[in-house]
Amino acid sequence: MESNSDPEKGAPTEKGTEVSSNEAPVDSSPGILAWFNRLEERMDRKLGVESEAIDRKRPEDKKPVSWFEELTMALLWASGVMNTSCFATGFLGWEFGLNLKQSILIIVFASLLGGALTGFCATFGGATGLRQISVSRYSFGWWPNKLPALLNGIQQLGWAAVSCITGGLALTAVSDGHVSLILGIVILAVVALLISFIGLNAILVYERYAWMIFFVIFMIIYGETGQYADNRSPATAEGLTLSGSLLSLLAVVYGSSASWCTMASDYYVHYPADVNRVKVFLLTTFGIALPTCIPMIAGCVVASAFQNKPEWQSAYEDQGLGYLIQDMLYPRGFAKFLLTLLVLSGINQNVISIYSSAISFQQLARPFARIPRFLWTIFSFACILALAVGGRAKLNDYLQNFLSLLGYWCTSYAIILFEEHFIFRKGKFDNYDLEGWNDPARLPIGIAAAVSFCLGIVAWCMGMDETWFIGPLAKIIGESGGDVANELTFVVTALSYPPARYLELKYFGR
Repeated sequence: MESNSDPEKGAPTEKGTEVSSNEAPVDSSPGILAWFNRLEERMDRKLGVESEAIDRKRPEDKKPVSWFEELTMALLWASGVMNTSCFATGFLGWEFGLNLKQSILIIVFASLLGGALTGFCATFGGATGLRQISVSRYSFGWWPNKLPALLNGIQQLGWAAVSCITGGLALTAVSDGHVSLILGIVILAVVALLISFIGLNAILVYERYAWMIFFVIFMIIYGETGQYADNRSPATAEGLTLSGSLLSLLAVVYGSSASWCTMASDYYVHYPADVNRVKVFLLTTFGIALPTCIPMIAGCVVASAFQNKPEWQSAYEDQGLGYLIQDMLYPRGFAKFLLTLLVLSGINQNVISIYSSAISFQQLARPFARIPRFLWTIFSFACILALAVGGRAKLNDYLQNFLSLLGYWCTSYAIILFEEHFIFRKGKFDNYDLEGWNDPARLPIGIAAAVSFCLGIVAWCMGMDETWFIGPLAKIIGESGGDVANELTFVVTALSYPPARYLELKYFGR
């Protein structure tokens, strides 16, 4: 078990126990948290429920992996993104007034760009044996890193809520309205809870194969709807308004792929420390980008067909996504069968999101780390239900605002890690004090990252384009505005972090 260091006293402590300098850890300590930790350890021994999830995985404790297990780096994400949520995102190009070709080009480019950010962050998992939020302690420091931990936890809850809503809509449609949307949301969340409750091993096995079903379904959707696609009509948006729409769709899709970067290495800690990092980067980048494009472009195709199939548009606007899917596929019995399978796609994303949100919440504070992972998993499940039920009425507004917002802070996060790694640690993991990952005295102060991150927030506010707020720079791009928050955030963070970090090293030495 990794030993920790109390930030105030510097005295070593074990997870879940209080230890004086002259006493050994007492596993049988009284208290409800100690009892829950012992329960988690017993479940780990008997059921494989992962305990001590945030502890560093040391190189000597890892086993070699086969080439097939390495493919999980791509297949994991394929299962997580090939779902009804991404399919629904594909309709946003039509909502923004873009034509089919414009929407497809933006989706492909933005998915690759966001996937590359996640691919870079994934390279830290095997090399350090640390979860993603633990990795960022080497740039954000002990205290400022609490903010990314909180944001990541909230972000994953929001992702899962979106997934529950879209899956719940499908379940309502397939039952001809006999299953309410709320009940559908509950069913999806409960099944995901059961899988993520067990831990990493169960998740990797499940996600390694789950993508196959949904790949086949989306190929069928292409086959049955492609003939109605309208690839000739011009965009309804023009001039600066068209530019604003392109930028806003770019922000949404980029945010969809980039949002995984704050949890990527959570699923790579079991790989050997010497795993080929180029392979990790490529498998992760394309494992996110290509499967994201498949359902999103399918959504673009169906939305473009509204010109030729007005009854589809009516079903989408009046009844919801699930009824649209049921109407556009045939024969009806086969459509219901596919819709039933599509309901399961929401589970894939929820499993990943619930697991990583629980790990992030454990790193908010020392007392939170003593709360077992399975309790945080249950807490995350409850939050997802509340968010999904509350946001079920306006799905597209929810997607547009939430996914755009995700990309903003993920850009700052990834750029800070990138510059810390290549500028100040020379791209070598030997320059990381990995034994001190949980000791505030051996980590950076985090002033540079905090300043750079806060300046990034200013950039978000200047360039963001949301229904509830349009920044002054975004407002001047067309009638509805254009989202340039990610571009501004990238420039501001990239320019501010190096000098701030240099000064931090000069005056504080770490």
